[in-house]
Amino acid sequence: MILAVALAAGPALAVEFRATADAPVVLYDVPSLKGKALFVYGRDVPVEVLTSIEGWTKVRDSGGAIGWMPAKTLVDKRVLLVRVPAADVRANPDEAAAVVFRAEQNVLLELAEAASSPATTAHPGWVKVRHRDGQIGYVRLSQVYGL
Repeated sequence: MILAVALAAGPALAVEFRATADAPVVLYDVPSLKGKALFVYGRDVPVEVLTSIEGWTKVRDSGGAIGWMPAKTLVDKRVLLVRVPAADVRANPDEAAAVVFRAEQNVLLELAEAASSPATTAHPGWVKVRHRDGQIGYVRLSQVYGL
């Protein structure tokens, strides 16, 4: 009985990420345009979805800030944010592989492979990404936020 309950609760624990749509996107302290503006985000910033109510989505950003955004300001596009000082993006998912490019902290990278969670990446511990200039490679999951 306990196992059945634990298995049923499993999908509810999945983390959902979205990205901000066209800039600027404001993070409010309450789900209302009359609320206090906490932060303003640019386009394609990944945020973790915590809950949604009546056209508003409660999110957490990469720095841990929590607040509300109008649901229409979020898109399903998967974008990752480099959270370490510099991440080596490699030709293959291997520490010995050639470095394709280096992404500095806070650089946005587009997810280049289908993955809904770190457990579903094709190469455990790595994720395939694309830079806006078109370069593609693999980065360690521990170096990015948004998956």
